[in-house]
Amino acid sequence: MADEQNKTPLAGAAQSGAMDAFLQRARQGAVSAHRAGRGRLVFALDATMSRQPTWDLAQSIQGEMFETTKAQGGLDVQLVYFRGFGECRASHFVSGGEGLGALMGQITCRGGRTQIAKVLRHTRDETKARPVGALIYIGDAMEENPDDLTAMAGELGLLGVKAFMFQEGGDAGAESVFREIARLTGGAHVAFDAGAPKRLKELLAAAAAYAVGGRQELERRAGEGEAAARLLLARIG
Repeated sequence: MADEQNKTPLAGAAQSGAMDAFLQRARQGAVSAHRAGRGRLVFALDATMSRQPTWDLAQSIQGEMFETTKAQGGLDVQLVYFRGFGECRASHFVSGGEGLGALMGQITCRGGRTQIAKVLRHTRDETKARPVGALIYIGDAMEENPDDLTAMAGELGLLGVKAFMFQEGGDAGAESVFREIARLTGGAHVAFDAGAPKRLKELLAAAAAYAVGGRQELERRAGEGEAAARLLLARIG
């Protein structure tokens, strides 16, 4: 029995390593969404009651995603949010900061539990219909089954969609799962403080640049000294 117990962690490690290798090969072989022309990005936010200040912040700075990608051909963004008891909605894709800001201005945060699985599932289905360059998620909590979320993240990874998980605060449970979602998709987990809006603004711009131009665009921006681009490059798979 002792021998069998000793084998279990080793078997798990081997399976984990095999899965990592499989996901890496799948991502390399996935159809790229980074073609010349407009990119597509899913911009998802937790809109439960505690999130109103960060929602307002995101609304005020989201235009940077569009501005930073103009030279690359532009960006179409879909807003996805959840709040209340089971409410999770997705907008149509919009092509400018004014349009997205207007959509966000119509929404107020309400109490409820997280629905991150719905966000991941929706992004998967949207990508199957037409390639999505990246998912940006902003939240501070995770109140779901981690296995369900990581399974969905694995599916996104197979489709070549990187998840940029931007976490406000330091909830350890959320951080662990957000990191794993980022790892499985080849994306990045980054913490931010809503009291320092410049950091989130720069992160949104860098992630949007990836959605349109891929790793090459991040490398170009990093070479020009853009700190957020360097940070995401250091963390993406």
